[in-house]
Amino acid sequence: MSSISEATLPGIGQKFQIETLSGDRLIVIIHDDGRRELYHYTRKNLERAASVLTLSDGEARQIAGIVGGLTYVPKALPNQEVVLEDLVLEWFTIQHGAHCIGKTIRELQARTITGASIVSIVEPNRVKRTNPEADTLLNEGATLILAGDRSNINALKNLLVYGKGG
Repeated sequence: MSSISEATLPGIGQKFQIETLSGDRLIVIIHDDGRRELYHYTRKNLERAASVLTLSDGEARQIAGIVGGLTYVPKALPNQEVVLEDLVLEWFTIQHGAHCIGKTIRELQARTITGASIVSIVEPNRVKRTNPEADTLLNEGATLILAGDRSNINALKNLLVYGKGG
């Protein structure tokens, strides 16, 4: 697994350094004004950046969604999760026979009952819905991106599959 370190840069923002499995290094600096700077170092030369990229806050957030799989989940990784301190994002595919098929998010009262949210849906035909409305119908084979803490997400998965949020 790659290693990630974090440091505060007083008056500038936050620095994250990622040592990848391939031996490359990525440094991400998040400036207090929202700008992001990415510095990529190859394992052959960890002293000099091979490339530097500056992004606006909006660009960085779009790329984060793409890299994080919010718009496309690789077929080989159907049950992926991302943990950000206490927040967990988990990919969950609705299987045949699940209680939630044909119901709306509102009907299930997903957030009210479990405390977790459905933040994105990727339909089997690859149609993507970010921040789906409460009246969005849940379909067999759709991949949901769930957000919450681990216990709330487990409650939401139980609600989706069995109709019980516990």
